[in-house]
Amino acid sequence: MYRVLVTDGVSPEGLKALTEAPDVEVDFRPTLSEEELKEIIGEYDALIVRSATKVTAAVLEKAKRLKVIGRAGVGVDNIDVKAATAKGIIVANAPGANTVAAAEHTIGLMLSLARNIPEACARTKSGVWDRKSFIGVELRGKVLGIIGLGRIGSEVAKRAQAMEMKVIAYDPYIPEERARDLRVKLVPLDTLLREADFITIHIPLSKETYHLIDREAFAKMKPGVRLINCARGGIVDEEALYEALKEGKVAGAALDVFEKEPVTSHPLFSLPNVVVTPHLGASTVEAQLAVAEVIAQEVLTALRGGFVRHAVNLPYLRPEVLPVVGPFLPLAEKLGLFAAQLVSGRVNQVEINYSGEIARYDVSLLTTAVLKGVLSVALRDTINYVNAPEVAKQRGIKVKESKQEQEEEYVNLISVKVKAPEGEHTVAGTLVRGREPRVVEIDGYRVDAVPEGYILFIPHLDRPRIIGRIGTLIGAHDINIAAMQVGRKEIGGRAIMLLSVDSPVPEETLREIAKVENVLDVKMLYL
Repeated sequence: MYRVLVTDGVSPEGLKALTEAPDVEVDFRPTLSEEELKEIIGEYDALIVRSATKVTAAVLEKAKRLKVIGRAGVGVDNIDVKAATAKGIIVANAPGANTVAAAEHTIGLMLSLARNIPEACARTKSGVWDRKSFIGVELRGKVLGIIGLGRIGSEVAKRAQAMEMKVIAYDPYIPEERARDLRVKLVPLDTLLREADFITIHIPLSKETYHLIDREAFAKMKPGVRLINCARGGIVDEEALYEALKEGKVAGAALDVFEKEPVTSHPLFSLPNVVVTPHLGASTVEAQLAVAEVIAQEVLTALRGGFVRHAVNLPYLRPEVLPVVGPFLPLAEKLGLFAAQLVSGRVNQVEINYSGEIARYDVSLLTTAVLKGVLSVALRDTINYVNAPEVAKQRGIKVKESKQEQEEEYVNLISVKVKAPEGEHTVAGTLVRGREPRVVEIDGYRVDAVPEGYILFIPHLDRPRIIGRIGTLIGAHDINIAAMQVGRKEIGGRAIMLLSVDSPVPEETLREIAKVENVLDVKMLYL
């Protein structure tokens, strides 16, 4: 008998696949503290959560029987996926099940802004009949700028077009063909900010998108613009938004998400032209039922040893292939992640070469791991081993795979070349001691680097005193340098430097490093 623990008020109706299964016993515990969860988790084979329960490494340490964690939703940031993977625990989510709910909530907030519905409702209920104060604007004929044309952004576009809005979008990872199919014009972000009457955000939160909408972005917007964010808190600089609203540059804002949640007091709450909701994007009866149904089936499949379609951390490997190919999966994903962060702009081609003993085997899953790494730069936890090939195809990324059994220097070597309109980069790696990933070559430069944590990539001219100046700039911010690699092909020519640091280097410091004489570029890599 499998025991399943369900927290966070996941829809019982949607879990019928589990509750009606003869080999499963389900316990519903809607609210549990971390300490309470640690006390009982050892008794369960599966855990199903939404966003409130934090599945930390400390919790997982007590999970002696746990085989699978099901997230009834998309984001898995409340689950320590790395710790779960280390223990062989599958983490599965339910992507797509709440897409329509989030899109409809976005449209609802847009209409609320356009017609002042929340304020008018509150005023009328207070006993005041006031029509003059709430004259709104029509959506028809207005320009809607969508930042992020993925699943939710695409559904918003369809609904906006039904209301006769002109739709433009910024998404450097979506091919023109996909946008044309949606009847959406792709534009640079600056163009979208200048032209849009309404702006809605549908991208993941990452280091690239944190405070993407800041003071500089607001300065580029047309006067009277209205902003909607149903994606993730932190993408919008809330202090900058407050200032733009007070100054009248932004006519209104609707927020379903905040940088720190839950939040019950905020300067934005004092403004009459701000509509707020408590992260309700996926909170519909239909969406909650749908995500519960999806995750129930995934958990049941995992418990019975089947193929989990929406596993975000573990691939499906045939038993005879696992001992050979399995150890290369982390390396392949890291190579894709590493190479994709070196290029600028939308990736349009990925070339992977396998050489050595590994070339004798079916490496299709390793290619999927590389794509997962490449796509994770933009899509983070929405990408897994199952959907990576399809997402790459949808985004117009050409994938080329080649093999050669002869490898002169290494027993096995995986080389990944990532191409974008602005250039291309190649990263090669191998395993040392059978399981430890190493990057051994970047664009033809020999290195020996562990692809983990935070790494500064600094192409430069091979001249004296560069290393010292860069180290001084980093040290001035109390950031420790854990390791350093320098690769060069000839004395005095072009070279590369890799600095492993204990914490991210601030943007201002990166700009200072870029100004150091003979430094050609600098990139902060997150691995």
